[in-house]
Amino acid sequence: MDYFSESIKQAIRTVPDWPNPGVQFRDITTVLQDRTAFRKLIDAFVHRYHGQQIDAVAAVDARGFIIGSALAYELNAGLVLVRKKGKLPFDTLVEDYQLEYGTASVELHKDAFRQGDRVILVDDLIATGGTMMAASRLIRRIRAEIVEVAAMIDLPDLGGSQKLRDEGLAVYTVCSFEGE
Repeated sequence: MDYFSESIKQAIRTVPDWPNPGVQFRDITTVLQDRTAFRKLIDAFVHRYHGQQIDAVAAVDARGFIIGSALAYELNAGLVLVRKKGKLPFDTLVEDYQLEYGTASVELHKDAFRQGDRVILVDDLIATGGTMMAASRLIRRIRAEIVEVAAMIDLPDLGGSQKLRDEGLAVYTVCSFEGE
């Protein structure tokens, strides 16, 4: 892990037993509040994609919007919002996915991309991978190309990043909490 990744990881607050006993919640608000850590975070993404042709950043509701908007601005790319079902006002595509206790849905405007657009899909965290997998299916249905699935944090013990790789998606995370 490089210096930037380690300093960002150190800025993430861990809240034990929230929202349920045994859960180690990774709170990103401390990174957002710290101007140096937030700049390092966005710079880590910008440096990774600088010089590549990126047409859009698809940001997942809601914390992905924070990272995605700053990244899209820096890359001179469009910003597309992947929202929870019922939040977008125009014609949408919907994708359901499994949660621990039930299902949820994300949606995307049908005209969010042109066929062949090169897209980075971004969120704050990859846990079980369900939300990112559903969002990637929506993007692929529009026939845009997902350059990479990106997040600040990977929780590899929960298997989400591996599920995404198994679907043929490249995955990048700034830091991970494995076995912690």
